[in-house]
Amino acid sequence: MSELQTDQLGSTDAAAATRVATNQPDCYHCGLPVVDGSRFSVVIGGAARPMCCPGCEAVAGAIVAGGLDNFYRYREQNSQRPENTTQQERWSAYDLQEVQSEFVRDLDDPRSAGSDRSLQVASLLIAGITCAACVWLIEKHLLGEDGVERVSVNASSHRAQIVFDPERVPVSRLFAALAAIGYRPSPATAVNGERLMQQEKRASIRRLGVAGLGTMQVMMFAIALYFGASKGIESQFEQFFRWVSLIVATPVVCYAAQPFFAAAWRALRSGQLVMDVPVSLAIGLAYGASVYATVFETGEVYFESVSMFTFFLLLGRTIEMRARHRAGLASGGLAQLLPLAALRLKEGSGSDVESVPVAALRAGDRILLRPGDTIAADGEVVDGESGVDESVLTGESALQQKAAGSPVFAGSVNGDSSLTVRVTAAGKGTRLSAIEKLVESAQLDKPTQVALADRLAGRFIAAILCIAVAAFAFWWQQAPDRAFWIALSVLVVTCPCALSLATPAALAAATLRLQQLGLLVAKGHVLETLPRLTRVIFDKTGTLTEGEPRLRQVQLLRAGVTAEEVRDIAAALEAHNSHPLAKAFRPWVGNRGAHALRSVTGCGVSGVCGDRNYRLGRADFVLEGATGETVDGVVQTLPIPEEPGQWLLLGDTGGAVAWLGLGDEMRQSAPAGVAALRELGLKAELLSGDQSAEVPRLATLSGIDTYRAGASPEDKLAHLQHLQAQGERLLMVGDGINDVPVLSGADVSVAMMSAADLAQSRADAILLQGDLQALPRAFELAQKCRTIIRQNLAWAILYNALALPLAFLGLVPPWAAAIGMSLSSLIVVINALRLSRWQPAI
Repeated sequence: MSELQTDQLGSTDAAAATRVATNQPDCYHCGLPVVDGSRFSVVIGGAARPMCCPGCEAVAGAIVAGGLDNFYRYREQNSQRPENTTQQERWSAYDLQEVQSEFVRDLDDPRSAGSDRSLQVASLLIAGITCAACVWLIEKHLLGEDGVERVSVNASSHRAQIVFDPERVPVSRLFAALAAIGYRPSPATAVNGERLMQQEKRASIRRLGVAGLGTMQVMMFAIALYFGASKGIESQFEQFFRWVSLIVATPVVCYAAQPFFAAAWRALRSGQLVMDVPVSLAIGLAYGASVYATVFETGEVYFESVSMFTFFLLLGRTIEMRARHRAGLASGGLAQLLPLAALRLKEGSGSDVESVPVAALRAGDRILLRPGDTIAADGEVVDGESGVDESVLTGESALQQKAAGSPVFAGSVNGDSSLTVRVTAAGKGTRLSAIEKLVESAQLDKPTQVALADRLAGRFIAAILCIAVAAFAFWWQQAPDRAFWIALSVLVVTCPCALSLATPAALAAATLRLQQLGLLVAKGHVLETLPRLTRVIFDKTGTLTEGEPRLRQVQLLRAGVTAEEVRDIAAALEAHNSHPLAKAFRPWVGNRGAHALRSVTGCGVSGVCGDRNYRLGRADFVLEGATGETVDGVVQTLPIPEEPGQWLLLGDTGGAVAWLGLGDEMRQSAPAGVAALRELGLKAELLSGDQSAEVPRLATLSGIDTYRAGASPEDKLAHLQHLQAQGERLLMVGDGINDVPVLSGADVSVAMMSAADLAQSRADAILLQGDLQALPRAFELAQKCRTIIRQNLAWAILYNALALPLAFLGLVPPWAAAIGMSLSSLIVVINALRLSRWQPAI
């Protein structure tokens, strides 16, 4: 085994590797000897690792299956051997403290302060959630476990936050409780999130494909049967078409519709009724009756209705799934923000470095940061000076100068010089992790959005079933041979197909139209919630502004020079500088040449342009090299212009030449967008982490009356929650990591397309082209969508009210009921498609 592999496996695994090399293998999990001839093993790290017993094999297998095999790379000692190997629990591996470190944390909650109990929070991904009723079922079931204090399940992301007492309920029991009601839990890690997303995507595409192909094929045979019935088809051809339809429809029912049956069975086992119950009954009974009619050559067949019904419902759920996936199902935003490895200085060495995984960093380690490196852990600078970009954490656009003794934070980016940093906190102890905890807290408090269609349809479910049973009982007394078919007609004609499609069809059409208008909707509740909002809160940098410095103005201090000359000289000095402010001069790079360029950290740049030595940067730095600006050897001060912005001084050996004012320009769409929002009755507010005078200036220019500067992530979230407590419903628009907590806690959140990945993953929608006028358009379209949904629901209810009595009286045969149900659904879909052609008034 190589030295690098030994370092990665740790000292314990290195010793085990040595024994393996000498034909003395020990158990990779617990370290005990493996008897000769043992066949127990688990593939870990791409190699088969020996195990001493079935218990170790089961525990190690569960760890690997949970995507937590990094546990073996970073553990400091062997794990304990399971005592009762024959009765080993399937989920017992998750009771290991080393494994829990990936997805369980101590609860930092003021509500638990002063309590003798030490509560923890487990973050889980739950596969198999199909609707809001699933969320209710999971929360109700887990709260029945002794020791579970609070449960919050997000129906959009399939994430669960479980607050529990570890002394009363082990983590393995939480997994077992979820598995007992038919759901598939796993730790909420980036690996598991990606795996669940891919599994859902593949399964959805397969089921939708089977349903779509089956529907097309069976409809061809159904047309032949319908026309044949009116023209007098021969019995042998009729039976042939029925048997072929049965063969084609069977995969649709048994495979494509399986999620409906599984959800219905879970709900019935728990004593609950969800929409999947009548849906499953309609599919199952219609299919069963059609099979009966085919085998015994009597009655009608409804294979085409079954297939079409299944296809439409699957299509709606596929659209919802794709929206969830765009929002970022996995919780890997924090892990993606940090680098994979860091340069750690070897102990006892002044300059030798080794590349180590970020997860291996510990407090006290010294790491080397090169220019442009993302900082992997919180720490303190011990050597070097550099500017650090902390905008992702604080919202400040200017570089923060760091020297020996200065703190630095994980997730920020080193600027133009190398730094040596002593790690003070890594992993979950960093400030970035604290922001992530704020996100989780906001998600715990965020109310679950339940679709209007689900709420209305749920009230009909029990009534539909009761009416169908009543119809069967009544006609059993009157005409037993018609009882089943009339009951089936009642169930089919009142099946909430149109009711189920009323909301998803409208949302799908509106979502597509919004994307064409520049707003990508990532979560399903956006269009429903937008019409109820009362206030829009904007971040400043990168949201109301372009997010990049621009040369705003030039103030000449010397006669004989022009603003164009000053601009070109500054561009030549900044041509090869990596400082963020250098981007302001990029359009004019190449107009002039410069050499002998030198960058001074925190001060500015210097170089020779033409036959003169120039300096650009802070006034004291520039004037220090100007012989004409000193009196008795003391550099004279030069007042900075009063206009807001960041001012750089350009000078040569003769003194100051000009002030160059830089600023982050406001988006051209901001004033019109804010004005349109206010016309719609919404309040506008600016909430920024920046402490400069730019905040009130931009608020005035954009037409915003209420603003607040210097707000930390904690301040922003507290302000948002205060407004919500007063009854406000809020839209938050931001782009930085410091905006993530409020993006998660707002009723609706929008991230800019240029926003950090973590901010985009937490947002409900993404502004694709940076056009803030897309926001008022979204409000208008959401109001139109609400109108369409209400029309669809009204039609669905009216249809059921008219069709139900006719079906109960036996006046609607099952085939007519199926056609009526299909036509009702088609009307709903056509009405919803009007949203795809909607044109904004703005």
